[in-house]
Order: sequence, then structure tokens, then C-alpha cells
Amino acid sequence: MNFFFGVFADDHQLRLELIAGLLVALTCAVTGTFVVLRGLSFIGDALAHGVLPGIAAAMLLGVSGMLGAAVSAAVMMSGVGIVNRRLRLSGDTAIGLLFVGMLSLGVLISSRSLSLVGDLEEILFGDLANVEWSTISIQFVALIGLAIVFAICHRPFLLLSVDEGLVSTSGFSAKIFHNVMMAMVATTIIVSFTTVGTLLVMGMLIAPAATGALFARRTSSMILIAALAGSTSVYIGLLASYHYDLAASASIVLTAVILFALAAIVSEVRKSRLRRNTVDQEHEHPHAHGHVHI
Repeated sequence: MNFFFGVFADDHQLRLELIAGLLVALTCAVTGTFVVLRGLSFIGDALAHGVLPGIAAAMLLGVSGMLGAAVSAAVMMSGVGIVNRRLRLSGDTAIGLLFVGMLSLGVLISSRSLSLVGDLEEILFGDLANVEWSTISIQFVALIGLAIVFAICHRPFLLLSVDEGLVSTSGFSAKIFHNVMMAMVATTIIVSFTTVGTLLVMGMLIAPAATGALFARRTSSMILIAALAGSTSVYIGLLASYHYDLAASASIVLTAVILFALAAIVSEVRKSRLRRNTVDQEHEHPHAHGHVHI
């Protein structure tokens, strides 16, 4: 039992890593649900990489990396809107242009400063080993804020996930609630990158939520399953990292993907059994649906 629980009882820093990781898992469960339902993985990935120049510039100026990430996210979302509206290019094209542009700018800024060469890996892959209570406090406040937004905007968010036209006919503004949803994605990325990194945060946004989508019939159930899958990934990933000297963030995200793969297998097996049972019942009751079997 010490293998599974003793390490967290004996190691104060590992407990901090566990708390920070669990907060990331819960935050990503709320936001990731709508990223998966609306098919926003591409723009989420673009945002996750697009914050790089802001973080790099903030570190050069000696200010908070989260502040730089917030500025970068705002610039990118505004740029996508301008390119989309003014130049009449598709949303994917606008996102792709801003994505590669911001990522390239971030790499250039990082390459111009020797002090950022070591920090670049921390930005991309996170730094759970040095997490502090200040980071955990920010993550907790963000989680509460996102939960409140979800509670208030649940219905228009759900309508957006089905059809944007339904939002307008129901008396809501599709543009406003789309922007609110994008702000939720940006906030999640900003408060999570210090823990799991900009490169891996999308794994925590998508994999647990996708696991929930395999089984849930409601958004609340999907969030609950995603939170459970994400929290389990954090726990198993940290254990693997501690016992086998692996990168913590990568271990967590890989565990989340493996859990999704296992859940997908279980889901397919269950569907196969249901189809088989349905066929068997039709053969047992050949006239139930008006069919004639010879």
C-alpha cells in the first residue's frame, strides 16, 4: 500500500503536485467538455501554442508568465476575429495563420535570449516539481470562476454544441456565448500551462472529456466522468513519475490517453453486445417489426 499512498504522505512537494494536478483535471473537465462537444480542438490547440510569445516576453520583462499568456491569448482571439471578418477567410484558415505566426514569434523570442533556453522546456512541458501554493490558489479561483460561468451559461452552451441557429431562436446571442466559451478555453490554458505545459494542456482538455463523451448522456455526467478520468490520470501519472523517474506532465497526459483508449474498447464491446442482443431478439420475435423470416 505504501507504493500507492505512502509517497504522498511522506513527500510534501508531491502532495502539492497532486493538488495542482487535480485542480487542472477539474478545470479541464469543465472546459474540455465543450471543446469536445463543439469540435474546438483545433482552436484550443492553436491557443495553447499561441500563448508562447506572451509567456516568453513576460519572462524577459520579469513579470508573471500568466499575464503574458493572457495578453497573447487576447491578441490571438482578436486576430482570428479580424482575419475572419475583414478578409472573409474561413475560421480554420484564420486560426491556422495566427497559430503558426504566434508560435514562430514565441520561438524567435526564446531563441534571442540565453536565459529562456532552459525555460522553454518548462513552458512547453510544465514544471510540476516546483509548483507553489500561489499557483494552486490561482488555479482554485479559476476553477470556481469557470464553474460559475458554466452554471450560468449551461443552456446556451449546450445549444451551441448542437446548432448555432438554435441559440438565436432561443433568444441568446451566438456570438457572445461563443466568445465566452473561447474565454473559458483561454483561461483554462493560462492557469494550467505552469503545471502541465502549453504542449500537453490540450491532452488534459480533450482526453478525459472524450472519455466522458463515450458514456455520458448529459453534459453534467460528461463533466463528472471527465473529472474522474482526469483525476485518475493525475494520480497514476504522478505515481509513475515518482517511482520510475519519468516526466510528470507527460506521464499524466499519456495516462489520460491510455484511459480513453481503454474506455473506447469497453464502449465498442458494449455496443457489439447490444447489437448482438438486438439481432437475437429479432430472430426470436420475427413478427415484432413486421418482418417475415423464412
